[in-house]
Amino acid sequence: MKMLGRTLLTLSLLGAMATGVQANDKVLRVYNWSDYIAPDTVKKFEDETGIQVTYDVFDSNETLEARLLAGKSGYDLVVPSNSFLAKQVKAGVYQTLDKSKLPNWKNLNPVLLKNASASDPDNAHAFPYMWGSIGIGFNPEKVKEVLGANAPTNSWDLLFKPENAEKLKACGISFLDSPTEMIPAALHYLGYPVNDQDKAHIAEAEALFMKIRPSVSYFHSSKYISDLANGNICVAVGYSGDVLQAKARALEAGDKVKIDYSIPKEGAGSFYDMVAIPRDAANVENAYLFMNFLMRPDVIADITNNIGYSNANAAATPLVDEAIRNDPGSYPSQEVMATLYAIPDMPIGVQRVMTRGWTKVKLGK
Repeated sequence: MKMLGRTLLTLSLLGAMATGVQANDKVLRVYNWSDYIAPDTVKKFEDETGIQVTYDVFDSNETLEARLLAGKSGYDLVVPSNSFLAKQVKAGVYQTLDKSKLPNWKNLNPVLLKNASASDPDNAHAFPYMWGSIGIGFNPEKVKEVLGANAPTNSWDLLFKPENAEKLKACGISFLDSPTEMIPAALHYLGYPVNDQDKAHIAEAEALFMKIRPSVSYFHSSKYISDLANGNICVAVGYSGDVLQAKARALEAGDKVKIDYSIPKEGAGSFYDMVAIPRDAANVENAYLFMNFLMRPDVIADITNNIGYSNANAAATPLVDEAIRNDPGSYPSQEVMATLYAIPDMPIGVQRVMTRGWTKVKLGK
């Protein structure tokens, strides 16, 4: 896998405030996940079009949603996960796509488009950028030292059993800071539906986290990438591509840190990160140009080769590095795919219950 030790791109224009921005023929403002683009993608687009790009990053769907629902986000393109996209579409946050302005749409994988349409019927407002699973990244040598050769690295038991978490505390544990993704994981582990809205069941899921809370180093949705690569933690619940990034960074650094990724046998969450145009976007035509640019096989394959996530572009697959195409973390088998569940679109009231409970979990009280 090619990994260039990517840095966060924030190519900001003077005066590009988050609100009250006027349209400009040569400006585009993009809000994407951290560590989620190749180092030269933005520059290539700028060189080809003459459009200057402000590229800002976030590390949770909640952060993006708060910006969008407040109105006047200041961005022309954003990248929500499919479960959040569904409720945001209902709230009228996005523009309906004019697909006649996206000739490269033909390159997208029709199967993945169909799966993503569950959150956005007919793919009317967005297209899938990357997709992946939420599983366990771990240092096999350190975990073996702590739990022995039979450590259940292919199961949520590795972390949700307090006796295991307590031992792993010595080498470091992290979880995503995302109640809408972590609470469903606990519900699933407990045998409940991932979209369960029963407050008693949600409370059980929170209680499961509270039992292991003393053993958790932190909750964060991006810090674990470098910490896994540097050996600062030994287990992280995270996004498949992020763990593969960490693995590649460790290899490039020539370190002896070993990193593996597993999709727990009980099943795990899957997600699609979607590209959409906010309703109040100021530079819509430029947004379409960048969307179409991202749908080019050479462009999106290069991004995948850098960040490790599987893209949704069928025409790009031959251009993806074999190490990624053959990695079961990036391209799971059909048997494993069958165990994956979609991150549910919870009603706002249930989401608030989860968020309040998650705050208690993070505080440990």
